[in-house]
Amino acid sequence: MTVFFTADTHFGHGGARGLYRRPFADLAAMDEALVAHWNAVVRPDDTVWHLGDLALGRAARPEAAAALLDRLAGRKHLVTGNNDPEAVQRLPGWESVQAYAELRLDGLLLVLCHYAFRSWRDMGRGAWNLHGHSHGRLKPLPRQADVGVDVWDFRPVTLERILAARGRRAVGEAAPPG
Repeated sequence: MTVFFTADTHFGHGGARGLYRRPFADLAAMDEALVAHWNAVVRPDDTVWHLGDLALGRAARPEAAAALLDRLAGRKHLVTGNNDPEAVQRLPGWESVQAYAELRLDGLLLVLCHYAFRSWRDMGRGAWNLHGHSHGRLKPLPRQADVGVDVWDFRPVTLERILAARGRRAVGEAAPPG
């Protein structure tokens, strides 16, 4: 089982193409590409932590959002964002729903929230803050990463890939040869 992180999919949000410079011809193409990119990396037994803003507009209506969750592979957890209505939060497709979560993975404490923090628990002891909301427009602090789709090629990302992109290694991982 692999653990993935993502945020800010904004399914059904017509304005996302312009606001976040998403390279899709139209809303339907964006939504289908997001589903395809998700399912290209996530398998049914994988876990995905979605750090908020799943869907807006018609896509956030309970029936549409439930159908969308059914199409997305993996066991899904929601860390709520500012665009996650109660109806989306109550859907049976979520393993859990919360505004904040802490998770130990690969020897690291991960502090998960939709919003980026200026400080977080154990930040001076190696803990990481994973967040969404800023769509790649916020300069990260050390050990902080925006996991939104606009940063990661419109697909969920693993901790390993986040650490590699930031030039870090998980606890206990050997340094590369050379």
